[in-house]
Amino acid sequence: MVFYMPASSETPAIDATDLTPRQIVEELDRFIVGQGQAKRAVAIALRNRIRRQRLAPEIAEEVVPKNILMIGPTGVGKTEIARRLARLAGSPFMKVEASKFTEVGYVGRDVESMVRDLVEIGMDLLRQERSRQVANQAQQAVRVRLLDLLLPPRPHVARPVGDADSQTREKEEQASWERSRALLETRLDNGEFEERMVEIEAASSSQAAFRMFTPGGMEEMDMNLKEMMPGLFQGKSKLRKMTITEARDALLREEEEKLIDADQLARDSIERVEQSGILFIDELDKIAGGGNRQGPDVSREGVQRDLLPIVEGTLVHTKYGMVRTDHILFIAAGAFHVSKPSDLIPELQGRLPIRVELDSLGRDEMVRILSEPENSLPRQYEALLATEGVTLEFTEDGIVAIAEAAATVNEKTENIGARRLPTVMERLLDEVSFDGSERGETHVRIDRQYVVDRLQDIIEDTDLSRFVL
Repeated sequence: MVFYMPASSETPAIDATDLTPRQIVEELDRFIVGQGQAKRAVAIALRNRIRRQRLAPEIAEEVVPKNILMIGPTGVGKTEIARRLARLAGSPFMKVEASKFTEVGYVGRDVESMVRDLVEIGMDLLRQERSRQVANQAQQAVRVRLLDLLLPPRPHVARPVGDADSQTREKEEQASWERSRALLETRLDNGEFEERMVEIEAASSSQAAFRMFTPGGMEEMDMNLKEMMPGLFQGKSKLRKMTITEARDALLREEEEKLIDADQLARDSIERVEQSGILFIDELDKIAGGGNRQGPDVSREGVQRDLLPIVEGTLVHTKYGMVRTDHILFIAAGAFHVSKPSDLIPELQGRLPIRVELDSLGRDEMVRILSEPENSLPRQYEALLATEGVTLEFTEDGIVAIAEAAATVNEKTENIGARRLPTVMERLLDEVSFDGSERGETHVRIDRQYVVDRLQDIIEDTDLSRFVL
């Protein structure tokens, strides 16, 4: 079984090149309870990427990713498994919903936009990595610029050759300036000037204003306009007054941009997207045929056919260059309650060769989700309220009662899996969360009786739980 752990904390990417599929599963186990079959499938897919990189180029080009189709109800962990895998590998990752796309020729977003968006994510990911690499150099440059703002460099003054008095004054003035500079440097490092106002040149961009009037699905027009009229979208510099703290952040961004080669960044980002990008396509069942669907079928099969060349491998034009999708890993998912995978067009079925089914969640699985992961919901609430002196204690029977409440509401209303848990927890801890800042040092024990007292009426009233939980 695979069970979804809804809360997420940022997991630093680690070097996955030496991880075996078993170790990859173990890493996923830290955050996601159960769902072994799906974890095995994505672990093998990631390891196969590593294996492919070790092949000769002529063979590696022929090895295509084994794309995955996850089948299961909402809230069981399909998205979280893919997201955690991407973080583990340090890969560009994006989730899209198949139902948001339309067939070419209709108003809406075309499927190629998902690749363009993935490239943007790859750019951001790589830019963050490069920024960390040049951080020390950029910080030193910012430090010098801040000192120049506090005490500008001395202008060079021509002194008469052979004038001993003039030369002596020059040396004394230079020494005085250097002493003042050293004193300012010490005080700056000690944080004494953080609120001092300075004036710097900062760039302002008109791009944001343009984007407000760019309709959805017109990314290509947006991109072409910027290429044809680059001057229109270049930011203009203007003098701005700000504190040293604010200036440090602004100058740090400028210095990092100077140290990072934008063209090389774009090339490396495209290569990373092509070789290790992961696209998670959710709600694939919504564009499948079959079932008692009403209304015109204007885009379902059309979207599938537009999606097919992307999954099979094609070239997509982006503002950073052409991107090949041959080796992007596609993970598709859907509940398939009304339709079934065989309702997809045969060609698309063939491009999703690995099928894994995820099970729905019951009380026992909910208990594990609340108890086992490193960043489980109870631990998050304990940490949040501890900041204000409130100590939460979740007992074992309290955890079981919370799981029972979530499972019961799922049975009586719509089953949304582990996504029910945050809603139940919010309702359960509404009072202590509201009063926490006023309680001071206090201890709250969340046991079965505490849960029953606060949730029983809502659980028993189906109509009320439909709206509250």
